[in-house]
Order: sequence, then C-alpha cells, then structure tokens
Amino acid sequence: MFNCDLKKLRISFIELHAAEDARPDEGRYCLLELKDGTFTAGAWYPDITGENGGFSNGTSREIPISDVAFWQAINVFNLTKCLEKESLTQINLGTAEEGGHSFTAADFRSLDDGDLPKNKQFCLLILKNGALAAGRWNKSGDSDGYFIYGSALASYRQDKVWAWTPLSPDEIFLKEEEQEKERLKEEELNKDPKTDPVLFKYGTDIETYYAKALEKLLRKYPWATIAQMKKTNPWEIVPVHGKYVFAQTKKGYSGKIIANEWKEGCSADEFIDFLCKITEDAVKNSDPEVKFKYGLDLEVYLEKAFDNIKKDYRWADKNVLDKACRFDIRQVNGDWEFVRDYNGTGDYSVCEHSSAESFIERVEDAYKEEALRANPVTDTYAVPFNGVEIHGWHLERYEFSKLESGDYKVFVQAGDRVTGGSREFFITPYCFEADTYEEFLDRYLEIVPGGAFGLYKEDLLADEDLKRFLGY
Repeated sequence: MFNCDLKKLRISFIELHAAEDARPDEGRYCLLELKDGTFTAGAWYPDITGENGGFSNGTSREIPISDVAFWQAINVFNLTKCLEKESLTQINLGTAEEGGHSFTAADFRSLDDGDLPKNKQFCLLILKNGALAAGRWNKSGDSDGYFIYGSALASYRQDKVWAWTPLSPDEIFLKEEEQEKERLKEEELNKDPKTDPVLFKYGTDIETYYAKALEKLLRKYPWATIAQMKKTNPWEIVPVHGKYVFAQTKKGYSGKIIANEWKEGCSADEFIDFLCKITEDAVKNSDPEVKFKYGLDLEVYLEKAFDNIKKDYRWADKNVLDKACRFDIRQVNGDWEFVRDYNGTGDYSVCEHSSAESFIERVEDAYKEEALRANPVTDTYAVPFNGVEIHGWHLERYEFSKLESGDYKVFVQAGDRVTGGSREFFITPYCFEADTYEEFLDRYLEIVPGGAFGLYKEDLLADEDLKRFLGY
C-alpha cells in the first residue's frame, strides 16, 4: 500500500483548460469547475459538431458545456510512484504557465478508517491502483456505500478507493439539513391536524365526497362508478402544515410525499362540483355499450383484429400471436376492463380504451409487432447517408431487411447527445404492387415519410443498390 500520509497530501491541477478554448477527447473523464464556482466531474460526450455537448457524471442531469468554466482530464494520471514516497505532501499535475487556472485538492480521508462522505456528495478519489477518479457517494447503510461515476450507475466499491476528498461545497448539505428540519417540523404539526368545518362539512373520509359526486354524475351517465372517477390521479384528504386539505399526492425523488393542494374553492360542495368536472371525461369514455360493443367475449375482438392484419401479414399464425400478445377482459375494482398481461404471471395493466374499435386497433398493433418478430431476416441493406437531422435529432441508422416470407421491413434510429429512439415499419405488399421504383417510393413514403424520418424521395431514388435490394 502507499506510504505517504494522506492527511497531509495536496494535489494541484496547475493548468486547467478553459472550456471556451478547448474540448476533451470523447469519453474522457474530467474534473470540472463550473461557472458558479462549484466543482464536480464527468465524462465528455460531444454533439455531432464536436463543439457542444455535455458531461455525464452519474446524476440525473447532464452538465452542458455552457455551464463549465474549466476542465482537466483526470483518468490520464497514475500516482503510484509518487504515493510510495513516505515524505510526499504535494503532487503537481500539468504544466505551469503564467496566468494558468489551477485547483488544489486537500483534506483527503480514508474509507478504511470509517470516514464516509455525506450522502450524494461528489468526491475526488485516489484509487488503490494509483489512478485518479471521481464519483458521487451513494449511501446504502450505516457503513456501506459506493461512488457512482456513470449515467448507467457504474461505480467504485469501497475496496477500490484509497482516499477521497469532497468536491461538492458544504452549502449543499447545509441546505439538506435545513430541509430535514422542515420535514420534522411538518411531521410534528401534522400529528393533530385541524379541520375546517366548512371545507370538510361531510367529514374527513374522501370516499364520502366521491360518493356525493357520483350521485350527480349518475343523472347524466347511468353507468358511472367511483372506479371510473379514480382512473386518473385520485384525490385524498391529507394533513398539510397542521390542517386537513384536499390534495393529490406523489412521492418525490428523495422519498418525501408531495401534496398538490386543491385551492379552487373553500367549501365541501365546491369540491364535490370540482370532482364532477375533472372526472366527467373518464366517466363519459367508460360507456359499456360503446366500450364493449361486441360483448365480453375476448375472442370476438381478437378475431376482428386478426382479420384486419392477415391480408398484409400473410404468414401470421393467430395461435402464435395470441400466446405472445396476452389480452383479457377482467373486472378491475368492480368495472370490466380490457387488460394486457405481459409476462404470463397474472400481473397486468389496464388498456385505457373508450371504444371497442380502439381496443381492436391496440391488438392489431401488438399482432403486427409480434408477427414481424416471428418472421426471420434473411438479408439487410443499410442506406448510406451523411449528417441527416430530424427535428433536433440526428439520423443514426436507416436499414432495410428482407424477411423469410419474401416481405420487407425498415428500421430507423435517431438520437441526440442524451437520448434516442427507434422504430420499425413493415413495408406492405401494396407498395410492391407499384410498376416502377418511383411509384413504389411514393407509396413507401406514406408509411415512412421523409419529413419525419430523415430521408426523402430524392435521397432514396438515387440509391441504385437499394433499388436492386428491393427487387426493382
């Protein structure tokens, strides 16, 4: 192990790079000084121009280059030989130049001594292999935790880290401590909440208010139920700042319950009218005469969906599709619903469809997707392109595939520097009924329009290899 005294150690980066003048190599992990004077670290990922982009550091927020004042790559250094010197107290990294911007890290500590960072604190690390690194401490127990450094939660375990020192300023944690004090104060206030007699004229059971709203809705929608009214985020009665309120609640990032308080009135009857108003659409769209137009026999809906796709997806086998695409009609909270079971274990999700026709379309989409998956690819052709931008995203892949059945599909993928997406399209036989390649493209581009997916008729028309691949 290293011989120097980590408590006396200082590491100076004596020439940080100005972000306005230079960029790191792609993927390079860097120490960052932000324009607000705070420090963190992250891996550099440029956009397509190579000039802009951001740093990914294992938090939910990418750090754009516009927020960065200075940077220095840190995973290019290995300090092993220096740290073996018992008398060492200072390490200088970089080449000093007059007027150069510097940063010095000190106050190093050891996890082996039980000295742990504060939860979520971003730290500069010296690994036991001598490398420099950085990461966000993620506490997982009184003496457990690890340093996250990548957006995919890549991390350094405790046994990999020789020393650490915080990069995040203490103000962040003072703020967190203040938030904790506020939470405890709120908890104390809410032990015995007060009740407004006008607002809660009918008591503090939310079901009473839903029941009274239901009485009004039933006059217009005889099929209305409370379950239908609660399909969207339901309302509750909860204590806030020492008094009961009507609110919708959700769990925040830190686990704290956040209450969105109702403030559109000041009486119980006004809240009941409000419930009627905001739930009316859900009730209106739950008319069983429309939703279950063809009855409660699921097979009727599945047959109609299969009949609608089998003309184009000629190879499709309904028995195979039904096994892969599990749908059902079940009672959920007392109401009949279309549901989909994704894993065959009994877990399901409700398919929110207001009409039989829209559910049938949902089944068609699932059948089509599974039918394509069951039709093996025998050959592919990737269309060449250069610098295609689609509404701020950049085209990454545009690939045609020939299937075992003799049919074709196309796969399109695009993204920006932080996210992306892809879609697959079946090229219907109708397109291939065209007499000429140009006529084929006219029909094809109705399925995969150039304005939405990056390549236009003139781009595809000039591609002779694609023309031959498609049989023209």
